[in-house]
Amino acid sequence: MIVGNGLIASAFAEKDLAEVIFFASGVSNSSETDPAQFLREKNLVQHTLHAHPGKTFVYFSTCSIYDSSKHDSPYVLHKLHMEEIIRQTARKFLIVRVSNAVGFGGNPNLLMNYLASAIRNNLPLTIHQKASRNLIDVEDVSTLTMNLLENQSELNKIYNLAYKTNFGIHEIVTVLERHFGMPAQKNYVSEGESYSIDIRGIESYFKETEKMEYLSMLIAKYYLVKENG
Repeated sequence: MIVGNGLIASAFAEKDLAEVIFFASGVSNSSETDPAQFLREKNLVQHTLHAHPGKTFVYFSTCSIYDSSKHDSPYVLHKLHMEEIIRQTARKFLIVRVSNAVGFGGNPNLLMNYLASAIRNNLPLTIHQKASRNLIDVEDVSTLTMNLLENQSELNKIYNLAYKTNFGIHEIVTVLERHFGMPAQKNYVSEGESYSIDIRGIESYFKETEKMEYLSMLIAKYYLVKENG
């Protein structure tokens, strides 16, 4: 059973399992401050938990929890609260904290969507030279989640689903420029933050991939196809 219809939910469309709840209908904007949006997710989480007590509850949380600049934000505090509700209520659960998932569609405010749109539309970009973000293919999120579900010993745990290293914002913009064949209107500032993500338990999954090849693959897979039809 899939709850949600966004970027992550769509990645499980062909992997739906009757005995599992894939809960991917939460607040997705890390800048959200509207209490009504957080309450909507909380009510839906609690309703779903009580309506399906015998099913494994998979909750998609966020790696923004590790971002010191968002540590006390309403979004992060809400996600941690949802995790605690699930841990205290579900008999069987799997909480996966996802980094910046990349795929077709999704919120236009997602990092990659925002950068690609700005470059295509020749809009000015302020690039924080010290900033980096972790990107992960939404299909890898799906595959890794299913791998964890197959092993019952991995249940009732929390995992970080992220790539093995971060990408500098300037690196992402440079590869987008190369693929699009057009320069971005860039303004560099000597600012920005970065945070590391512990991927213990899934580290072997990305062992054979190279950083810039992975980034190039993401852009070719999800952004060039839009232009080429």
